[in-house]
Amino acid sequence: MPEPIPLRPRQDDGAADARSLEQMGRIDPQPIPEPATNPFLEPAWPPDDETA
Repeated sequence: MPEPIPLRPRQDDGAADARSLEQMGRIDPQPIPEPATNPFLEPAWPPDDETA
């Protein structure tokens, strides 16, 4: 089986993900979202207007 051709790292900012751009120093560190306190609760939607 032939050997795979090694890929060169991309230099295009639009082709990189946020972590790669952060590691290259091109963007500030991204915030990490806080975990949900209780992910099984229903969302707090406004009540429906039942008079219509």
